Parts: sequence; C-alpha cells; structure tokens
Amino acid sequence: MVFERQKEAFFRHQEKRLVAASADTQYSCEVGSPKFYALCAFGGLLSCGLTHTAVVPLDLVKCRIQVDPAKYKSLGNGFKVSVQDGGMKALSLGWAPTLIGYSMQGIGKFGFYELFKNIYSGLLGEENAYIYRTSMYLAASASAEFFADIFLCPMESVKVRIQTTPGWETTLRAGAPRIMREEGINGFYKGLSPLWARQIPYTMMKFACFEKTVELLYKHVVPKPRSDCTKGEQLIVTFIAGYIAGVFCAVVSHPADSIVSKLNANPGGGVVSAAKELGFAGMWKGLGPRIIMIGTLTALQWFIYDSVKVAFRLPRPPPPEMPESLKRKLAAQ
Repeated sequence: MVFERQKEAFFRHQEKRLVAASADTQYSCEVGSPKFYALCAFGGLLSCGLTHTAVVPLDLVKCRIQVDPAKYKSLGNGFKVSVQDGGMKALSLGWAPTLIGYSMQGIGKFGFYELFKNIYSGLLGEENAYIYRTSMYLAASASAEFFADIFLCPMESVKVRIQTTPGWETTLRAGAPRIMREEGINGFYKGLSPLWARQIPYTMMKFACFEKTVELLYKHVVPKPRSDCTKGEQLIVTFIAGYIAGVFCAVVSHPADSIVSKLNANPGGGVVSAAKELGFAGMWKGLGPRIIMIGTLTALQWFIYDSVKVAFRLPRPPPPEMPESLKRKLAAQ
C-alpha cells in the first residue's frame, strides 16, 4: 500500500514537471515580465506605425475634407483636387511625422494596455476581473491612451499642418523647427486636449469592442474552441473582430478628429472656436473615408499585433471563462 502511494506521488510529480516543461517551451516569457511588455510595445510600434503610414493618402484627403469642405467636396473629388494641385507626390505629404508619431503612440497604446490590464486585474481579483471585465478593458485602454497621446501629439501637429495648410512646409525636418521657432513647445501640444477627446474614446471602443467581439465570435460563430484552432484561423478571427471594432471607433471619435484637424490647420484658434466654426454637421464631414480608413487600420493593427505575439511566442490568453470558484458560488445560490 505504501509502495502504491509512493508510485502515485512519483507519477503526479513527473506529470507536473512535464506540464511545466511544456509551458516553458511553448512560450518565450511569462505574462507581466519585462520581456513580455517590451515585445508587446514592439508589436504596437509595428502595428500602428506601419498601418497609419500605409494610409497616408487617405488620411490626407480626409483631413482636407474636414478643414476645407468647400474645396474638397468628397473622397473622390479630394483625391482629384490634391493630385491636380501637387501631383501624385502630394498624396504622400506627412508620411514622416505619421510614421514616427504613430509608432510612438503604438508603443504606449498596446504596451501600456497590457500593463494596465494586468494591474487592474490583480487589483480586482479573479472573480471580479471576470464579472467586470468590460469595465476593466475600458479603464486599461483609457489609461494607456492617456500616455500614448502625449507621445503622438508633437508629430500629429506637424503632420496636420503639412497636409492641410497651403504654402506651409512640406517636410518634417522643416516643419518641426518652424513650429518650435514660431510657437515654442506649446505649438506641439496645443492639440493635446482635443487629441485626448478623440483618441481616448476611440481606444476604449477599440480594445473593449475587440475583446468582447473575439469572445462572442468564439462562443457563437467559430465551431470549435480557440485551443483547437490553428494559428492562422485564430488570426482570421482577430482580423474580423478588429474590423468590427474599427467601425465603431470611427463613429465615436469622429467629431473630435474634425476639431483636431481644424485646430492644427488654424494655429491661432482654440477648441471652442474650432467647434463653432465647424458646426454640428461640419464635425461629421469626412466620416465615410474615416470609417474605411479606421476599419481597415484597426483590423490590420490587431492582425499585426497578434502576429507579433505568435512570432515571438508570447502568451495569448484564451477568451475569459468563469472561474471555478464563481461557478460554485452561483450553483450554491
């Protein structure tokens, strides 16, 4: 009898060692480790920097429609007039501040989101983190975007002026010194408040909607658990959920986006004066191209971010499940 118990204990110990060894080989680091956050930030850098730079022509026309709707009447007309005025190269105006600014924003957006989600989850505890998971996604994404926009704002200021101010500088190396010379450091951050107003609701929707959409897709649409899906199938789900989240993001944040464009195109104005000048209807100008842009951007960003996690073998927790302790409590009621 003693021998049997010893044998069972030995096999349990060996099983635990095999599980631990499997986990060590499956993932390159643990959730919450410095390496985990660094690689998440790198994934954010790639996902935001590359995607925003890729759609610079669309972003340029969108900004011009918002600032001067009399001249740029629609998406197609905006492209036509822009090319007539400056040739095909005009469609690439602002690519450098876009690449740098949104790469920096991606570091904050995704890296800090993972950090704050982990912090808030630990503060709430396992059961409350599950019950209030949507609120946790919203709080973590808002906290992350607060810092991400501080990284983005200087380059966003240069980008919008390059794209929307006739006769202004056409390069980052000329535009940034000019703002510093004429307005000082405040010139780079005068659009921070409306940028927060645009980006924080956008990011809250982006992360919370994505997380819930992934959860619902695996629950109601995908015919098998995520653990049984291939990496390619999981990335397809990521792309679909990202696009759905992007559409909602565009609508929620568009009025503030119009104010940011107007404010940066008119350096002497303020938030209130920009809003009054635009009017309610004017705040919604350019929504169509922005839905196309943001939907595509968000889908590609999540796809690239998740692909980086796969490539570097980062832990990718499955959709949340009710903790066993909470199941027992509910069953006992």
